[in-house]
Amino acid sequence: MTAVTSAQDLAQRSLSLLDAIRIAQGEAPVAQIADTRLSNNYWRYQSFLADLKPQISVNATLPDLNRGIDAITLPDGKDAFITRSLMSSSVGLQLFQVIPQTGGFIFAGSNLRRIDIFKNEQRPGSSSYLSAPINFGFNQPLFQFNQYKWNKEVRALEFEESKKRFAEEKESIAYDAVNLFFDLYIAQLNLRDAQRQKIYADSLYEISKGRFEVGRIAETELLQIELRSRNAETTAATEQLNRQSANQQLRNFLGISENVDFDLLEPLELAPYDIDLDRALTEARKNRSKTTEFRRRRVEAERDVDQARRPPGFDVTLQGNLGLSQTGQTIADAYANPIDQERVSLSLRVPIADWGKTKAERAIAQSNLELTQRIIDQENVDFEREVILRVQQFSLVRRQLELASRAREVADKRLTIAKNRYQIGKIDVTDLNIALNENDAALRSYYQALADLWIAHYEIRNLTLYDFENDEPLYRDEEVEGRLGR
Repeated sequence: MTAVTSAQDLAQRSLSLLDAIRIAQGEAPVAQIADTRLSNNYWRYQSFLADLKPQISVNATLPDLNRGIDAITLPDGKDAFITRSLMSSSVGLQLFQVIPQTGGFIFAGSNLRRIDIFKNEQRPGSSSYLSAPINFGFNQPLFQFNQYKWNKEVRALEFEESKKRFAEEKESIAYDAVNLFFDLYIAQLNLRDAQRQKIYADSLYEISKGRFEVGRIAETELLQIELRSRNAETTAATEQLNRQSANQQLRNFLGISENVDFDLLEPLELAPYDIDLDRALTEARKNRSKTTEFRRRRVEAERDVDQARRPPGFDVTLQGNLGLSQTGQTIADAYANPIDQERVSLSLRVPIADWGKTKAERAIAQSNLELTQRIIDQENVDFEREVILRVQQFSLVRRQLELASRAREVADKRLTIAKNRYQIGKIDVTDLNIALNENDAALRSYYQALADLWIAHYEIRNLTLYDFENDEPLYRDEEVEGRLGR
């Protein structure tokens, strides 16, 4: 078995440019990776949002058995080793809620504990209960860095950025599909031209051998014509390999596992449309992930400044607790006539000296904020320049296509005239072959210009996330989130 699959073993499949783009954006491995990345970012964001929602938990110890000798402090203040034999059990329900706006949290709960003292020679057995039917509390740091507020803003920007980047990846996939499609299409044209050149060279070589035998041409001329025939054969073989390679690259990109030989349909021209430069800049600023990335980086730098202004050594926390509790020998007694319990505390921790570390960290954070802003400003200028350049180049690329289209028409007419003159014997096969070569060159130039226009079309779509052909945005938040099954 040969390592190379023959053309006869490949299934033929017609493929248009729009079909290639559709398959690439929906089924290609790179599209599946983009879908998975979007889903991954979505669930990361949902996991973060879940941390900000009320957390409900049940805590239980069933049971905690303690049988041994422990050091116990007696009523007179002395310590003694006493044999203990008891079992404690507890169950509780707790509600915990973070408050992102303040950086603190509140909680509520209900608990019940039971202690069983086992009977021994010194004392009888007993059971008792401690209940806390309801318990409310809060913990509020004062004048400290609020990570919840900053994280909420940063994570929202990260998720928005990921959704816009997903839309950009789809346009980038279309851009790559266009490139690979035209690579194969032009490779097909080159192969067709090389095969025709080979037929012409072989025919000329056979004629020249007859002329050499009757002494009408010299051996050096015959050898030169033979070399041309061998070179044409080599060129045809090379173009065949190039076409197979381009076919394989397109097949792999589209994620088609079968051995398929594409029969590409002639690509159509884009419908003419105009791009307003100011509109392109507006859409790019609004839709591109780069704009959201700039905002996120700015917020992260501001967060670092805020954190540097609130050094970790400084800690002021206000805590409070309000609830009911009671004890009893039975569960009913433990819940009868509960007693109020309140507790409020203010803890303070202030560093006396840090030898200028806080001041230095504040200066570093402020400097990083200024540096980040300057970098963002420069990147934003570069980004807008790229949009302006691509929009300006788009009209030039379209003009090049118009010129190439006209050159193709001229070459077609010249070839038609050359064929007619060849049929009536006005020109020889060499002149006909020249006309064929010029027509093939004009045809390749046309399709290369057409490829350049399609590529420029998707470059503009990628840079602005806007479809100027149909006058509609390419990024819609509800559509992207709809892909997540919501």
